[in-house]
Amino acid sequence: MRSRPLGIILVILGIVMMAYTGFNFVTREKVVDIGPLEIEKKENNPVRWSPVVGLVLLIGGVVVLVSSKSTANSNG
Repeated sequence: MRSRPLGIILVILGIVMMAYTGFNFVTREKVVDIGPLEIEKKENNPVRWSPVVGLVLLIGGVVVLVSSKSTANSNG
């Protein structure tokens, strides 16, 4: 009953995580701050994951969807 939305969310997350295997975010740090002179350092911070994680989420979502349909059919 309540597991169907969970299964849909897992399937969507699995597809997205298989398509995009990570992202970057940039942090800025002041290196020098002398009066009007400011020097900033930009640093890329990658966040990566394996596409296998997305595949596991996708399979888990399908299993949850199939089990929710089978329990809905058996309840009447």
